[in-house]
Amino acid sequence: MVLLRLSPMALSRSRFALSPLAETLGSMIVLGKPCSDPWLARWHGRHHPAFAATLDTDPFAKGLVTLFGSTKWLPEFVAMPPSGGMRTTLTSELEKVARVPDEEVRAGLAKSVSHSWKRHDLSWLDGHEWGARTADLLRRVWDTHISPDWPRRRALLERDVTYRAGLLAAYGWPRALAHMSRRSAWVGTDAIRFGNRPGPDRVVGDEGMLFVPVSVASGTWLCAAPPDKYAQVYPARGYAATTDPSRPHHALEQLIGTGRAAILRALEHPATSSELAAHLNRSLGTIGGHLGVLRDADLIAGTRVGRRVVYRRTESGDLLAGQRES
Repeated sequence: MVLLRLSPMALSRSRFALSPLAETLGSMIVLGKPCSDPWLARWHGRHHPAFAATLDTDPFAKGLVTLFGSTKWLPEFVAMPPSGGMRTTLTSELEKVARVPDEEVRAGLAKSVSHSWKRHDLSWLDGHEWGARTADLLRRVWDTHISPDWPRRRALLERDVTYRAGLLAAYGWPRALAHMSRRSAWVGTDAIRFGNRPGPDRVVGDEGMLFVPVSVASGTWLCAAPPDKYAQVYPARGYAATTDPSRPHHALEQLIGTGRAAILRALEHPATSSELAAHLNRSLGTIGGHLGVLRDADLIAGTRVGRRVVYRRTESGDLLAGQRES
């Protein structure tokens, strides 16, 4: 197994970040396969036919997507740590992908082939400027299949960061990383175990480790940039519940109203009023009114974190929302 070792300086500077590139890459992998996740069925059903038709006309794109969806090693020319923190833009990330020389692209893809559970060849790797062609594919996937849904997805990712940042402040990194990925765990006081394949230990630089949530369950991967920059991509908490929030719960709606019931269920994961408004597609004023009623009924409580107020369910709110229901 690979151990990522962090110095005290790296620990103090480790942080969360967003990566539209990682979101696009994970979504592209999901679209390239039959849908196996019920919570993604609607989105997959809307976008898969057009995506599959695109791949049928572009052997290079089809080769990339097929390989990325059947390997335990995503090449570093697409799996790179974001450099803009929570404000990382897709344009800045794709500019780096487009500049990768062909020899690095081929080497990365060859390593992906060697770690694949399917047989592959690279006969589709024709022509040149493979980095630029990969960046163009990712841009098209973003524009067509992700960008319209990005505000909702971003709100989900920011909620995950808010949740884990609260755990970090109260309990430290081991608790903040708990259940982030079934293939990674904190080891001792200064290392993160990643994956289950043998490999040399790696030392994270003094800039610290990045943790990057995505809203699709397409696995967890490690991003690296020489000599010592690393980021872990992981599925955000609550992605399943927010991708297809159509499950009916009529009794609670009849008791407290549809809007307040939706907020109470959404607060299974703590959130700010702005995050709730984006997630539920409601105005900030409407959300604020419902929050006031729920707070007065002792179903939720708010905690100020800097300039923001983060709301969570109380024990009474958990019971009313059916925390223990299957």
